[in-house]
Amino acid sequence: MNNNLKPIDSKDKATLILEDGSVYECFSFGASKTICAEIVFNTGMTGYQEILSDPSYAGQAVVMTYPLIGNYGISPANVESEKVQASAIIVREYCQHESNWKSNQNISEYLKKENIAAIYGIDTRMLTKKIRTRGTMNCLITTDPCFDELKKALISYRFPADIVSKISRKEALHLEGSGKKIALIDLGVKSGIIRYIQNADCAITLLPWNTDSNTILSSGYDALFLSNGPGDPKDVSEVVSNVKHLISKLPIYGICLGHQILALALGADTYKLKFGHRGSNHPVIDLRTGKVIITAQNHGYAVSESGIPDSMIITHKNINDSTIEGFSCPELNIYSVQFHPEDGPGPEDANFIFNEWLQILEGCNYA
Repeated sequence: MNNNLKPIDSKDKATLILEDGSVYECFSFGASKTICAEIVFNTGMTGYQEILSDPSYAGQAVVMTYPLIGNYGISPANVESEKVQASAIIVREYCQHESNWKSNQNISEYLKKENIAAIYGIDTRMLTKKIRTRGTMNCLITTDPCFDELKKALISYRFPADIVSKISRKEALHLEGSGKKIALIDLGVKSGIIRYIQNADCAITLLPWNTDSNTILSSGYDALFLSNGPGDPKDVSEVVSNVKHLISKLPIYGICLGHQILALALGADTYKLKFGHRGSNHPVIDLRTGKVIITAQNHGYAVSESGIPDSMIITHKNINDSTIEGFSCPELNIYSVQFHPEDGPGPEDANFIFNEWLQILEGCNYA
């Protein structure tokens, strides 16, 4: 920890407790509170604001592997949703004096205003190695010095199975466009996904997570997009069921959680990864072309390669661990990727996928 940081008094002290019993003394630079969450790590060197506001991080405490966080402050232009979605952020060191003309506050001010737990003064590389070895686990973060009784909350904590229903929109929202009419199921959608579809001048209707298939079919949409989101795809069985009824009735596209839901609807299986893929530097190979792209990712589950139906063609794989990163069913007009083609944060290598999908959509006719 940088010795030039301001002196710490007793009210700044915090404690991190892991499910395996590990206890770490540290310091708070966010809200004074106690939270339980699933602890995960992100390997991105930048993009902390997009990470914090990404709904796929709902219910999670994010360890940033890059040691200094907050150096370019907070800008309203860099949010992926209307609020901070992560439960907490854990860093080695935070920057008190940001340097960026776009910034309107520092990261500590932002997190306190948003009532988000944030801790620093921990060896985050060590913590990341522990998560890689032990696997994703639950944690408790508290600024309460009398935390022994709070350990009971950690023992009983379970990641909420209804997390998607909590973060999805409650009512439909229509965004005008003169092109194709797109229904987008909001499972925790990032604003970057909406932006890329809007840039193609599509008319988008953002729908709540549990919008039924009959409503979608009766509304005259040209295609369905399933967004990213948090948690286990098997926890949203209602969405899987609705998607099953829509297969072959209109083109369907999926990203991240939407990709996993599509796989389940087609008869494939999903499983929980040991520690997930989170960061902006994950290499993926396009099996159709042999080209490698660097992608932004944020997921803890993956599609199983065992027992996939004949209709599914695997199109992309993760170079690090060979997990499925994309598939298609051309005869059903289904196309899906596990990674985030919209970047934000991250590289722009995969941006072309939106254009590829929309070009395919132009040739579809379900009239």
